[in-house]
Amino acid sequence: MNVPTRLVRFAALALGVLALNACSSNSALTSAEGPDTWRVQRIEQGKASFYSTRCNGGSQTASGHLLQNDAATAAHKTLPMGSKVRVVNLDNGKSEVVTITDRGPYIGGRVIDVTIGVARRLGFVSRGIVPVRIEVLGQAERS
Repeated sequence: MNVPTRLVRFAALALGVLALNACSSNSALTSAEGPDTWRVQRIEQGKASFYSTRCNGGSQTASGHLLQNDAATAAHKTLPMGSKVRVVNLDNGKSEVVTITDRGPYIGGRVIDVTIGVARRLGFVSRGIVPVRIEVLGQAERS
């Protein structure tokens, strides 16, 4: 392989990595939405499960967005679309802030369906279902 071909392949790989990072979800709140600007409005407990594009065929969510496996999004039966919630895995303490973009789950005892990417980050993909605490977040009042 000559040097220019290697350079082109390296550049393509580097651009691909940068593009993936730009598309990936970040579970942390942005600096404009730091921990000081959010407060817990209410707490729910129950079981979480996960879903993926394989489950819904990559179709649109109830909010109109396409489901993306690694997105920090979730389905909830009643919370308004766009609500921010912190999902805490009660078995290991891991948590992630997600946005409600879909409706469900429709199986008794389950309070939230997260994307498979969130389930991986919370450490419960192999179990499928885990006990969780859901902290519904709202804007903190500023003085």
